[in-house]
Amino acid sequence: MLALFRRELQIGVRTGNGALTGVLFFLAVVAVIPFGVGPDLNLLARIGPAILWIGALLAGLLGLERLFQADREDGSLDLILLADSRHMTALTVFVKCCAHWTVNVLPLVVVTPLLGLFMNVEPAGILAATATLAVGTPAITFIGAVGAALAVALPRGGLLVSVLVLPLTIPVLIFGVAAARGAVADPDPFLPPFLILAALMLFFAVIGPLAASLALRWGGD
Repeated sequence: MLALFRRELQIGVRTGNGALTGVLFFLAVVAVIPFGVGPDLNLLARIGPAILWIGALLAGLLGLERLFQADREDGSLDLILLADSRHMTALTVFVKCCAHWTVNVLPLVVVTPLLGLFMNVEPAGILAATATLAVGTPAITFIGAVGAALAVALPRGGLLVSVLVLPLTIPVLIFGVAAARGAVADPDPFLPPFLILAALMLFFAVIGPLAASLALRWGGD
């Protein structure tokens, strides 16, 4: 699994500029919000965590269609499905999701503090938004693996992946924003929604690879 993780990291770094595209898209989403809501700094500070989460969510969906596409094109996906059992295929999908998150989504978490300054978010809110994104965005990747597995055989499955995945990410978005707001809004708690967010991440870390492995096998059949 460690060798597979290293291989996926090398492929992710060598092929394409998914991380740069995601960061630029994240920056574009955050940059246009003040033009839409006005220059009220207090308003931007209140909605800042939600905007950071929405931008990271949309940017994290950009490269999901490529999760299994390269393996299908070079034939390695068929070898994986033929050689591995159902559980080993799920572990392979899990490692590929971890590598995809490291290459494409982790840079979004890294730039979150800088973008939080653009939204006039308090330091506590910036730390909370960064922590919740670090915990919650892996769940988005695991959910996206299911959509990528369903659309891997389609010539243009990028839009289909977003349509399938976006509704399933709503609970992650709700509790991520609630935890981030709880760090700056005094009556709202931080720890309960943060723990629920962590539980969602662990839940999808198990269910997502299993469902994606089944989808890949059904697609191969």
